[in-house]
Amino acid sequence: MGESGTGKEKIAQTVHKLSPRKNKPLVTVNCAALPLTLIESELFGHEKGSFTGANEKRIGKFEQADGGSIFLDEIGELTLEAQVKLLRVLQEKEIERLGGNYTKKINVRIITAHQPKPGKRSI
Repeated sequence: MGESGTGKEKIAQTVHKLSPRKNKPLVTVNCAALPLTLIESELFGHEKGSFTGANEKRIGKFEQADGGSIFLDEIGELTLEAQVKLLRVLQEKEIERLGGNYTKKINVRIITAHQPKPGKRSI
């Protein structure tokens, strides 16, 4: 947790580089920058035809990070709906693409960061 510019992403990079996962991908996601309509597709991917404009299958950020690490910056900005899907990833270690009809097991280290709200004291 820390203010913008305090090096949260650098710490995530260091954790990744010093781990046995260092030769696998580190995928960084700024959750605050994801449009509400695209959060699920960006994080979990989608199948061709799952919504208007989904002309091809897309691999989500979690699947891209499989075997490595994913850094979710500004995690507190995720919608409750996205948080429920994230909980499934944490508990079951699996994802389901938007429009998909099967789950895929993944092995990923999840690193998160949060920026405290102005005027609020954080522990």
